Amino acid sequence: MGLFSSKSSPKKKTELDTKENKTSSSRSSPRKSSSKSPAKSSVRSPTKSIRDQEQRHRKGSWSPSTHYPHDTHPLNLPPDERDRRRSAMSSDSEQDEDTFQMDVDSETSGIHQHTNGVSDHDQMNGDSSPIPPPHKTPSPPPKPAYDPEACKATGNKYFKAKDYTRAVQEYTKGKQSPPASSIFDSPHVYNSLTVEPQSVTYLSNRAAAYMSANRFEEALEDSKTADEIEPQNPKVLHRLARIYTSLGRPSEAIDVLDRIASFQTVTQQDRSPAQSMQTDIKRAEDAIREGTTGSMAIHALNQAARGLGADVERPRKWQLLRGEALLKMGNPNAPGEAQNLAMSLLRKNNQDPEALVLRGRALYSQGENEKALQHFRQALSCDPDFKDGVKYLRMVQKLDRMKEEGNTAFKGGRFKQAVGLYSQALEVDPNNKGTNSKILQNRAMASIKIKEYKSAISDCTRALALDPTYTKARKTKARALGESGDWQTAVNEFKAIAESHPEEPGIAKDIRNAELELKKAKRKDYYKILGVEKDATDNDIKKAYRKLAIVHHPDKNPDDESAAERFKDIGEAYETLSDPEKRERYDSGEDLIDPSEMFAQQGGGFPMQGGGGMNISPEMLFNMMGGAGGGGGGFSFQTGGMGGASPFGAASGGRSRQRGGFSGGMPGGFGF
Repeated sequence: MGLFSSKSSPKKKTELDTKENKTSSSRSSPRKSSSKSPAKSSVRSPTKSIRDQEQRHRKGSWSPSTHYPHDTHPLNLPPDERDRRRSAMSSDSEQDEDTFQMDVDSETSGIHQHTNGVSDHDQMNGDSSPIPPPHKTPSPPPKPAYDPEACKATGNKYFKAKDYTRAVQEYTKGKQSPPASSIFDSPHVYNSLTVEPQSVTYLSNRAAAYMSANRFEEALEDSKTADEIEPQNPKVLHRLARIYTSLGRPSEAIDVLDRIASFQTVTQQDRSPAQSMQTDIKRAEDAIREGTTGSMAIHALNQAARGLGADVERPRKWQLLRGEALLKMGNPNAPGEAQNLAMSLLRKNNQDPEALVLRGRALYSQGENEKALQHFRQALSCDPDFKDGVKYLRMVQKLDRMKEEGNTAFKGGRFKQAVGLYSQALEVDPNNKGTNSKILQNRAMASIKIKEYKSAISDCTRALALDPTYTKARKTKARALGESGDWQTAVNEFKAIAESHPEEPGIAKDIRNAELELKKAKRKDYYKILGVEKDATDNDIKKAYRKLAIVHHPDKNPDDESAAERFKDIGEAYETLSDPEKRERYDSGEDLIDPSEMFAQQGGGFPMQGGGGMNISPEMLFNMMGGAGGGGGGFSFQTGGMGGASPFGAASGGRSRQRGGFSGGMPGGFGF
């Protein structure tokens, strides 16, 4: 192979030719012919020679006989020449592998092993290294889309003008990076964040603009990023503490202030907002935990909310505390407000177990136990280990079971047992006002059945204290008052219910019955005279009469002027109660009903054609039928008594006929 030589070093050329001949002798004959140097070599620069060769190759003037210097870099050879040299080296290796391995260690074997296109022999003789292929010229760094300093100045101008939205836009431009393609193409990437003071400035300024625009969550992200870049920047940390306070996270704000205090003094004025908020939240938690009125907790939460930023929603924890406080207040509207809070939380996350339990408790306090149980079960499906869900699920199930057992006993006539079961149910959850008010009312009904009227009145009073809108408890209390002998108060209570709730079913009938009982209470009480209960048997009445008649007989009490009157009352009582028909009329109060009241009870008029009718007074009816004391076919009035005939009797030429199951005619004393 030929080598490029220089005029100034003929000796070096001779040495190189000798080396070339030695190297060529170790090759096969085909390679010898191709390795001979030309007789004469022109003096040209290596780079120019390479360019001429590449140009000849592109023009197609290259041939296999073309000679290239042995130190030509492989990447500068044509593909065919590179393949030819590679195949020649492979054939030499196959002919004598042992010789090849030894030649590697010999001083003359450098032609077989190349390091980046340079033979070991050339390196040992101090020849210059081969020329590497040309590289691309490095591209200049890309210019930023915006001038950061100009953007910062513009943002400051907008900030002072209180145009925070545009200020945010300018600060964002100031920290904008070049496109992603230039980042990978260039070793010099421009980004304002690479200069730490500038990046913190842009982030801090943008955080301030976000805060002024009431976008505290975005301000928090910028401040946290700035804190990561420069952890001990007091300006960044103070802003971060204010953001935490504005978001209702006072504990984290205090932690940040403690970090500042480790290297700089923090004033009480800086700490005051976060500490006041934290104190108010603790007061609310203590009020709920200690079982005090919910209004104290509500007040503390309202005080804490004063430190929140504008348009910042109350934290989830605060809303749950508020719902808990509402359930403790006892306000009729409180359960509904608690439900609304729970629903607002569930709209954001319908798998929130705490919100599900809060809504279930609100439903439970309103007496909707079945719906409450569904919410408790759903909460446990989200979090099987949620203690509050397990607690309230078991409690409501137990309460429902005991209440149902009490109702079953009441329906079966086991009133005393029902009272006991209701008493046990009241101990399950003393704080549940809605359900406990219903259980107290049920126990009052059972107490009335066993004539424990004072207990019934007390239970109804407690039920109304728990739920002032519980109309059924008011009616039960009025009935218990009447049965205890105070029918006048009972009448007043029924009338008050009718006035406040005119739509209450059956209230008009309750008033009429109470007024009738009041009239009955004002007459002689034959049961009381004989000293027997109202459900006494005929035998009990007969025994009581005989005993009292002997005791109060005038002959036995000659010096007692009132003995004769008592004896007369005893006889009258026995006469009425010993006769089943008279006793039934006495018990029902029919002997006290005025005929005009009877018509009022018929639905507002005289019954005609199936119960509907016109409002006809007894006097008008009398005139329509011929007048009083008239001729044939008319009616005449007679005086009636306890055991007498009907008030309406036959006149001259008329007829009289009694109807109904009682002596004396129809209920109310009307017969025809």
